[in-house]
Amino acid sequence: MTIAARDLDQLSIDTLRTLSIDAVQKANSGHPGAPMGAAPAAYVLWTRFLRHAPRRPDWPDRDRFVLSAGHASMLWYALLFLTGYGLELADLEAFRQWGSRTPGHPEYGMTPGVEATTGPLGQGFTNGVGMAIAERRLAAEFNRPGHAIVDHRTYALVSDGDIQEGIAAEAASLAGHLRLGKLVYLYDDNHVQLDGPTAWAFSEDVLERFDAYGWQTDRVEDGNDVEALAAAIGRAHEDPRPSLIAVRTHLGFGSPHRQDTSKAHGQPLGEAEVRLVKGAYGWDPDRHFFVPDDVLATMRRAVPRGEELVAAWEERLARYRRDHPDLADAFERRMAGRLPGGWDAGLRVYAPGEDFATRQASQAAIQALAGPLAELFGGAADLSESNLTDIQDGGAFGPDQPEGRNLRFGVREHAMGGIVNGLAYHRGFIPYAATFLNFSDYMRGAVRLAAMSGLHVVYVWTHDSVGLGEDGPTHQPVEHYAALRAMPNLWFIRPGDANETSAAWATAVARRGGPVALSLTRQKLPTLPGTAERAREGVARGGYVLREGAAEAAGAAPQLILVATGSELHLAMGAADLLEAEGITARVVSLPCWELFERQDDAYREAVLPAVVRRRVAVETGSSLGWERWVGDEGAIIGLDHFGASAPGPEILARFGFTAERVAAVGRSVVREGLRGRVPTLEPGHLPVAGGD
Repeated sequence: MTIAARDLDQLSIDTLRTLSIDAVQKANSGHPGAPMGAAPAAYVLWTRFLRHAPRRPDWPDRDRFVLSAGHASMLWYALLFLTGYGLELADLEAFRQWGSRTPGHPEYGMTPGVEATTGPLGQGFTNGVGMAIAERRLAAEFNRPGHAIVDHRTYALVSDGDIQEGIAAEAASLAGHLRLGKLVYLYDDNHVQLDGPTAWAFSEDVLERFDAYGWQTDRVEDGNDVEALAAAIGRAHEDPRPSLIAVRTHLGFGSPHRQDTSKAHGQPLGEAEVRLVKGAYGWDPDRHFFVPDDVLATMRRAVPRGEELVAAWEERLARYRRDHPDLADAFERRMAGRLPGGWDAGLRVYAPGEDFATRQASQAAIQALAGPLAELFGGAADLSESNLTDIQDGGAFGPDQPEGRNLRFGVREHAMGGIVNGLAYHRGFIPYAATFLNFSDYMRGAVRLAAMSGLHVVYVWTHDSVGLGEDGPTHQPVEHYAALRAMPNLWFIRPGDANETSAAWATAVARRGGPVALSLTRQKLPTLPGTAERAREGVARGGYVLREGAAEAAGAAPQLILVATGSELHLAMGAADLLEAEGITARVVSLPCWELFERQDDAYREAVLPAVVRRRVAVETGSSLGWERWVGDEGAIIGLDHFGASAPGPEILARFGFTAERVAAVGRSVVREGLRGRVPTLEPGHLPVAGGD
């Protein structure tokens, strides 16, 4: 006996619901309410619209689906299981358990078919914008008349919480401006969030807000009406603007005691309530993780459909290759993340006597890399003239110039971070994002997810110290070096001159498995002797000996090691000259990337920082926190443990004691008097006036 299509739709939707509530109940942890309410919308999208290939989850021209409401992860896992992505019922039964492929929130690289790590609300919303930008830019680069090898959409399921987050507002504004017509979001408008009704904190007309952003908006009054849902998605496909469809759902749908209450949001329903819910669905309350055969057979049709889609695309790609072989090679190389031969040949080598801000050397590196690396794509948060990040003659990416190579993010740092993550998730690009180092705080949530997800993103953070000068303490980073170094899997590189900056860019481009942050100066720095020969390998290893003490040539150990990064490296070099003139042998070690240096073997680290030399001085215009590991218990740290000041940069540095003479004086005291530990700054930084109103 054949089940009617309408009945099969309902049976499939209820299967998604019951798998979700069973998994949450078994784990005694999770969010059952959103999957119960949003299952119909997800089902319609996945079975009627989403072009995907479960056996080829990396197929380049697949539609992307992002679950921005990551707390509803069991809905995604149930979809992936039912449509044939390789998950088994045992994986659903292991939801939120050690070693499972079904973690509490979706994690990129953990579960086949998961396109992005989500859960921190607003991030997935923003990643989808980046994916849509990637699709449009790749289509402009590679499609040719009669050959559409890039032609897909980006969908997301978003929640009230996503819509409330500032990062989503930033991204929505930019998406509307860019007219990203292949972006379709289903808004799970259930009127409930964790604390209680959304009305407690949320009374705006969301669709009017998105209308103002330049989106096409629509509403489905009954989130269980599959035909109304399908019609709304169809209308979205016909509109040239990004689309937000508000779907009126009911959190915990079918739960007699918890539907439409916050109690259905973030805790299991309880065994008794689960039984009542299943009874309301017409299911056997005593059967757990039950999948009707007809449902599995119907949902698994996604596998042959996906194989047909891939086969048709590969046939199109073969025709494309016959007509445009070089473009086809470039497309496949970029989607695989491979670098072309000679990509770094144009990076400049600088000679001593040339003074450049490291942001200027970064600008030159970007221009040198932009030619061989068409995948280099990014921009700044309204600071391109300060960060120096524009690709010359690259044009601005926009609704009428999709081939543009410079992204204008506007003053939207957090969305910028999430969007470049979306570019990286999509593949085909080496995305970069720029702002002042101080404002990296505004994008930190996205940076953390890039590090967690192993995304190849480059951050260009300039104006990286109190040396930037008159803008004052509001713009001068102090604690940022330490905070960013504390983030797992983020490589934080602070180059000390132009050659180290070229090397830092080479290291950033070559990296796989995580993001790289470049910390760059506004002020000019001298090009140091030895960096032309040593920086390329030295930066790639995180640290190296830049200057040996005079006695080292005869095999004697130095009396002192000066360790520095960034704009303080030349101070260490000057101090070493002063100390040598007094008979104190000093080695200078450049340590631009702690994370890379820690990855080197013991022998290399010992060669750079020999344990026998216990007299050491570290110098850096930032928090002293963490430097203890490199100077040991007989060394000293010249750091900055207070906020800066508004004055010309050279004066600030002199008043705070960041001069070669001060570094030499501290080094002398370490060797001759046993000075150790944190060295106080000469002048106090910005402090509030006591008793001020």
